[in-house]
Amino acid sequence: MTQQTISRELVFSERFGMAEQSVLPEEATDFLAALVNRFLLPRNGLLLERQLQQQKIDAGELPDFISETTSIRNADWTIRGIPADLQDRRVEITGPVERKMIINALNANVKVFMADFEDSLSPSWEKVIDGQLNLRDAVRGTISYVNDEGKIYQLKPNPAVLICRVRGLHLPEKHVTWQGEAIPGGLFDFALYFYHNYQALLAKGSGPYFYLPKLQSWREAAWWSEVFSYTEDRFDLPRGTIKATVLIETLPAVFQMDEILHALRDHIVGLNCGRWDYIFSYIKTLKNHADRVLPDRQSVTMDKPFLNAYSRLLIKTCHRRGAFAMGGMAAFIPSKEPARHQWVLEKVRQDKALEAKNGHDGTWIAHPGLADSVMAVFDAALGERVNQLEVSREGDAPIGAAELLAPCPGERTEAGMRANIRVAVQYIEAWISGNGCVPIYGLMEDAATAEISRTSIWQWIHHGKTLSDGQVVTKALFQRMLAEEMLVIQEELGEARFSGGRFDEAARLMDQITTQDKLIDFLTLPGYTLLD
Repeated sequence: MTQQTISRELVFSERFGMAEQSVLPEEATDFLAALVNRFLLPRNGLLLERQLQQQKIDAGELPDFISETTSIRNADWTIRGIPADLQDRRVEITGPVERKMIINALNANVKVFMADFEDSLSPSWEKVIDGQLNLRDAVRGTISYVNDEGKIYQLKPNPAVLICRVRGLHLPEKHVTWQGEAIPGGLFDFALYFYHNYQALLAKGSGPYFYLPKLQSWREAAWWSEVFSYTEDRFDLPRGTIKATVLIETLPAVFQMDEILHALRDHIVGLNCGRWDYIFSYIKTLKNHADRVLPDRQSVTMDKPFLNAYSRLLIKTCHRRGAFAMGGMAAFIPSKEPARHQWVLEKVRQDKALEAKNGHDGTWIAHPGLADSVMAVFDAALGERVNQLEVSREGDAPIGAAELLAPCPGERTEAGMRANIRVAVQYIEAWISGNGCVPIYGLMEDAATAEISRTSIWQWIHHGKTLSDGQVVTKALFQRMLAEEMLVIQEELGEARFSGGRFDEAARLMDQITTQDKLIDFLTLPGYTLLD
């Protein structure tokens, strides 16, 4: 029963079992079809605009603030407002929409859980459908999980506030087509999460809250605002019922933060420093600019001038408009080795103390084991306050394009290049095997960190950069290192895990996306073809 038309306009290529029937009743698919019919073609236009803008940058232009929206940046206005249960977001945890993860995250010592259909989820059809069922159970408080040993996981009283991150505009949902074209994955995620949960969320004093990833312009924010307003009208809800936080995780978007807030002003509650994707976007956007090549990934930290400027400008912009300025991800995970664990906690504390000092209203972690330490940092910074909206940073020197685009000092090393190869290959192997959130070498890796690893090497090859020992980075050098690091991975993981996995496919994909002349925008696009 494949290639079945469930609604008048949408064609589903997967069988409809009990899970699909539960997630996709007729009213839900009609809503999804209405969104796709109305918003798919404008979305395609926005993706074309991205390409045209990138062509200008590839030809030598540098990103900058845009002159036609100067009046918006200079005018005094604020966003519509922030709901009561989002006033305190000092610590947020993120993770994929898997059942056990959802329970542990909602029970953690945090204020918010961001349930992720994007960078930490490998979006097989089964995982996407199960994710919707899991979130529906979580919203209703009925979610539970029993592991192989019989341990039962259930929600505690007063769980964290739930926010759903949908897929970015570039990601398709290939199992559903409209007029022969795969529909946007983000519309699929949004429509179903909203449809199944808005009434239960509103009934308990919360609401349908979303994180929006990978935006590159205010026009993309305006597209989402139209999606939200159309949905509110269709379901007879007051304007501003749907709320969103936008990740500023692309280099073009940092120059349009005022405009993004303005375009979404009825629905937006804040911006977030999506630091790992931002570093990836810096590499990708400036890929043809030889003077902007980044050093080893490990040395590109938030105290570097271009990243510190980004953080401070985001805080100043958000707080002027009455919106939250959320900090970035701590990718470290706890260690069972006591000395290493203390080192991890200290690194995380330093990072979060800098964010709190700068004026961020809250921050992200990837593991519940960091929650207490990070909560203590923000508790100390906030005192009796629930956020830092009053921190205006009005005394800061103006931050211009030069600061936001400043080259980053640091070495390119053989060890750093080899580490990039091992991380990217292991992440790709996990992703095409169905796992989008993977602990590797003490860090919780998702698509963003793997993207940094492979685009750095591509850019080093593209510009013929040298490593600190004098070796010129070439395709041949990369391919030799890739072969050698595959043996290291095999030794580290053991023969059974290695031979039972999809490492040959991962290595081939890594080779393809690192050595071909045209840089692929997102590794998840070719990776998606290898997923069921």
